Amino acid sequence: MSFLLLAAEQAETIEHIAHEVPGWVTAIFGVILAAMIASLALEEKIHAKKSIIVGAYAGLCLILGTLLDLIPFGKVHLPNGHEIELPVYIPAIDWGVITIILGASLFVEVTSRSGVFTWMAIKLTKKSGGDPFKLLIAYGCLTVLFSAVLNNVTAMIIVGSLTTVSLKKLNRTELLLGFLLVEGLLTNVGGMLTLISSVPNIIVGKTAGISFVSFFLYAAPYVVIATVATLVMARVKFGIASLKTEEEREEAKRMVAGFDENESVPSQRFFWFSVAILACFIFTLAGQSQLPGGLEGLGMGFVALFFAGIVLLAYKHEVDKFYSTVDWDLLAFFAALFAVINVMEHALVLEKMGDGIAMLLALPEHVNSAVLLGSAAVASSVTDNIPLAAMLAQILDQLKTPSDSPFWWCVILGANLGGNITPIGSASTVVAATIIHRQQLKLGFMDFVKLALPFAAMQIVLAIIYVLVATSVTSGVGEAAPSAGM
Repeated sequence: MSFLLLAAEQAETIEHIAHEVPGWVTAIFGVILAAMIASLALEEKIHAKKSIIVGAYAGLCLILGTLLDLIPFGKVHLPNGHEIELPVYIPAIDWGVITIILGASLFVEVTSRSGVFTWMAIKLTKKSGGDPFKLLIAYGCLTVLFSAVLNNVTAMIIVGSLTTVSLKKLNRTELLLGFLLVEGLLTNVGGMLTLISSVPNIIVGKTAGISFVSFFLYAAPYVVIATVATLVMARVKFGIASLKTEEEREEAKRMVAGFDENESVPSQRFFWFSVAILACFIFTLAGQSQLPGGLEGLGMGFVALFFAGIVLLAYKHEVDKFYSTVDWDLLAFFAALFAVINVMEHALVLEKMGDGIAMLLALPEHVNSAVLLGSAAVASSVTDNIPLAAMLAQILDQLKTPSDSPFWWCVILGANLGGNITPIGSASTVVAATIIHRQQLKLGFMDFVKLALPFAAMQIVLAIIYVLVATSVTSGVGEAAPSAGM
């Protein structure tokens, strides 16, 4: 499974980082990380794209990392025994994320020409009767489902495309910002539903020895609660209310009744081809870990690029128009961000964060769980949650933490939900912010934080309460069991 391979590589990277890094060096890189976050928050005042800002910090980190002898140079050893020469920053980049964004973006762009996404959006809009809140519920649930069976980035790209079509058809584009932001936040909620929904789930679940079924049974109630709470909060926060009067409902029904989902279908042949290929795409992504013949090792990024290549054959003489629609700034941003995070790992910035969190385990019972979850979320909001989850899982494993300990779930929930605090906290929130900008809606770094923070805080508080209640119930059952047998 590609996720497991990635998790193992991340854990191995952390485990083999040298521990002789002077404290002042770690402090310098900690300041650089804080400065990068501050620069992103001032993006509009700096008048520079995110990729340029993070790229500049990536260059600084690589130069300092080289001068201070932090970065390991040399040949890259492949599993088959071969060695290849690569620039040191190339292995630092999570190419799985890059290829998923590139492949999924191209796939959705080409497939949308068949009218399939417009058709789906209009169908869903008609089912809602034109009621904005019913539409939000439908797209919210679809986001959670897609995030659980696909990956957060692909889910956000597909659902974001459908949402844009629906609200434009309803002439309710003033609600688009709220819809897209909530969908971005729900991708990280849905990503907690199963053991294989996100990389942190796999890392922590594998280390703790949590089975697929046990993971689902524990996570599902929280995902349902958090989804409902997020949708209700969005209704109040963004004014996405249900239609109040019978006249409004009748007017909305008349409007959506006039929508023709087939008017955007230029060719029935290409339409049904797109429906079939979309179903295959989703099915293959969902079952990618079970592909035969070792094909699962190619990863979800390859699947996305492969299907993008198939649909591009329909426009083989004009593929350049689709290449021009790719958000290269977004891809460059992620590549630079991964390079920064990799140097931070070698400078032991993430390890120091992990050590600080590990000290929290000595706090009184229940308090330590709450503080651990909250701290993991805050740490995850400013750095990659994959190495963070790997580091915390390693710490818990070294402490011989039992598999039924709430600490494991504090890390899982914190690492996933922390991505909702800032627009750089997770790949899906970055994609959501990018789609928002593409629709010419104003949303800077701090604007995102101001809007998303109440949702993230609510989700994290619910997660803390859920873990504490689940722990109390489990402890109660464990204590009652012996007496029952007497």
